[in-house]
Amino acid sequence: MNLVRPRRGRGRVIAGVCAAIANRYQWNPTTVRVLTLLSFILPGTQLIIYVVLWILIPQEV
Repeated sequence: MNLVRPRRGRGRVIAGVCAAIANRYQWNPTTVRVLTLLSFILPGTQLIIYVVLWILIPQEV
């Protein structure tokens, strides 16, 4: 399965980045979202990485 963000529905919440990663690796989207939110507690560049992934991961056709 390719790394693509869902266009609508099927788990897309903000930009579909977590849903794309979850679908690609066959993980639960809720788990990926929770891990992403927990990572924002730690200092670092998580927000920048999320925005870059938002730009780089294409939407499904």
